[in-house]
Amino acid sequence: INRPEWIIIDHACAAYSYVSVPLYDTLGPDAVQFIVNHATVETIFCVPQTLSTLLSFLTQMPCVRLIVVVGGDNANTPSTTAAAGVEIITYSRLHSQGKMSSQTYRPPKPEDVATICYTSGTTGTPKGAVLSHENLIANVAGSSLGVKFYPSDVYISYLPLAHIYERANQIALLHYGVAIGFYQGDNLKLMDDLAALRPTVFASVPRLYNRIYSAITNAVKDSGGLKERLFRTAYNAKRQALMNGRNPSPMWDKLVFNKIKARLGGRVRLMTSGASPLSADVMEFLRICFGGEVLEGYGMTETSCVITTMDIGDKLIGHVGSPNPSCEVKLVDVPEMNYTCEDQPYPRGEICVRGPTIFRGYYKDEVQTRDVIDNDRWLHTGDIGLWLPGGRLKIIDR
Repeated sequence: INRPEWIIIDHACAAYSYVSVPLYDTLGPDAVQFIVNHATVETIFCVPQTLSTLLSFLTQMPCVRLIVVVGGDNANTPSTTAAAGVEIITYSRLHSQGKMSSQTYRPPKPEDVATICYTSGTTGTPKGAVLSHENLIANVAGSSLGVKFYPSDVYISYLPLAHIYERANQIALLHYGVAIGFYQGDNLKLMDDLAALRPTVFASVPRLYNRIYSAITNAVKDSGGLKERLFRTAYNAKRQALMNGRNPSPMWDKLVFNKIKARLGGRVRLMTSGASPLSADVMEFLRICFGGEVLEGYGMTETSCVITTMDIGDKLIGHVGSPNPSCEVKLVDVPEMNYTCEDQPYPRGEICVRGPTIFRGYYKDEVQTRDVIDNDRWLHTGDIGLWLPGGRLKIIDR
């Protein structure tokens, strides 16, 4: 669950050179047991809603020594468990104890492991991607050269913090002093949270953007008559202006689009999309209706997030942008799929990435690590891309 304590705990781990292992709240008992035992996790932070489930299979995780309940009530939190040697404590009590007995920071070196992020394995067994502090910082340093954030910005955190997309966002935003608000925890109330927080930066995935697109287009159709004709006229006029590189008339925002912008709080200047492809129609719709930059990116856990991202001001749609300055990207021939770098008019091939953003390997799994990282340290993504003019990458196959 997204909340400030998640971020505080993550940075506290970094301050003392502890390795964090994020867990999705949607993971089943089998996956949690595997990850905890595989990574030899000694301390688990959870919320009261997941404590009873965790306790039901705690005896299957002998490495665990401490459970910290975030948001728990001291009076209603058990201090012992059926598993010998495991202590349970609330986050507030742990925080108070820390104030009474402060410890000297043990900052990590760049090459030290920062986190192990478990992703779905091809065999169903989760794979632990090992990321160093250098990996995480290199990703932010490179990707933020093109996209700027400011202390005046406001961001809403609702994407899973266990996912590298949201994790990388948090690292970058905190570095630039951006204010972060957290949603209530209910996706059905997200639009209410957006209206209350009024963010300036909004990161999401195509699934939600598609919902926003459908909700607005359906509302326009239902309005009918003059309102529908006014929307179509405003949309086409603004679209034509943007396609020609001109500033649209502010009249259209006043008449039509400011009401639509209010659905996300009315202040969003930057929207980002990742995790899966965003359709060209939806991207164009978002740019016209909300008036800010809409950037699509491409990345993986194994690359600490960003491989490529669209540039600010790029009007071309249907690609995932140019490479993160912190990494190299090349296309490699895949003859069995008839993709080669000699293809005309656009070179095609498997997308390979190299540089300081590339993960250290899969935890305790040299075989699968060698399957994706070659002897020259190129990470083979398994995705097929082509180069468009201007160094833009387009994903076309897997």
